[in-house]
Amino acid sequence: MSAADKIFIQNCRQILQQGVWDKGQPVRPKWQDGSPAHTIKLFGIVNRYNLKEEFPILTLRETRLKNAVDELLWIWQKKSNNVNDLASHIWDQWADNTGSIGKAYGYQLGIKHHYPEGEFDQVDRILFDLWNNPTSRRIISNMYSHQDLHEMSLYPCAYSMTFNVSGKTLNAVLNQRSQDMLVANSWNVSQYAVLVHLLAQVSQLEVGELVHVIADAHIYDRHVPLVEELIERNPLDAPRLIINPEIDNFYDFSVSDVQLENYKFHKFAHRIPVAQ
Repeated sequence: MSAADKIFIQNCRQILQQGVWDKGQPVRPKWQDGSPAHTIKLFGIVNRYNLKEEFPILTLRETRLKNAVDELLWIWQKKSNNVNDLASHIWDQWADNTGSIGKAYGYQLGIKHHYPEGEFDQVDRILFDLWNNPTSRRIISNMYSHQDLHEMSLYPCAYSMTFNVSGKTLNAVLNQRSQDMLVANSWNVSQYAVLVHLLAQVSQLEVGELVHVIADAHIYDRHVPLVEELIERNPLDAPRLIINPEIDNFYDFSVSDVQLENYKFHKFAHRIPVAQ
């Protein structure tokens, strides 16, 4: 039985039973028909996933891991902020007529910074430290740049990763300011679990824990009946993650190098509305 499913069910039940509605208050998100998209939320959810034991992905409904990995590599490997570099169309609604989403996500990771050891962008600094200074407590990425927020189409949701090496084990904390539980929870957890696996492999480390901190964990009003249906399902066994063992350079990974073995999931026929 998938641990990711158990955690998701527990989170959603807690939100629905103990959460706070923002109905009656002004909210930024809107549905396509222009009506306000209200949410019920909990503050400060913290989930732990043991990547040594299994790969965290929902079986209650399908998570399209290839698209999630493509987005991950778009941000972390290509360091792009242009949707024309992305295989899926999940970012199209936030792009301008050139395909740009502004100074967000991959743009931030690609900015060069000066260090005593030389000039690095955030990803290259992480790769350097995992090899050369694994005991460091400063192996951190941060895409939430206040000086550039006015030039971002969407403020970063999953905005920071903290990596920590214990012996030969790579652990990580994913910080997220806001999460749409139905649309994005399994997507973000699975793609950042993949990131830990990729970085561990090229750094000759073993994977450990992924800790996911969500400041505002919410369910949209129109998602409530869909979530209620999902959390009554019986979780299936988690699949096995397979990564091409021949890759030893982070920038050589492609989507095809990340595979799931025996991924079984429940069918979910509903079209999920997405607030903007």
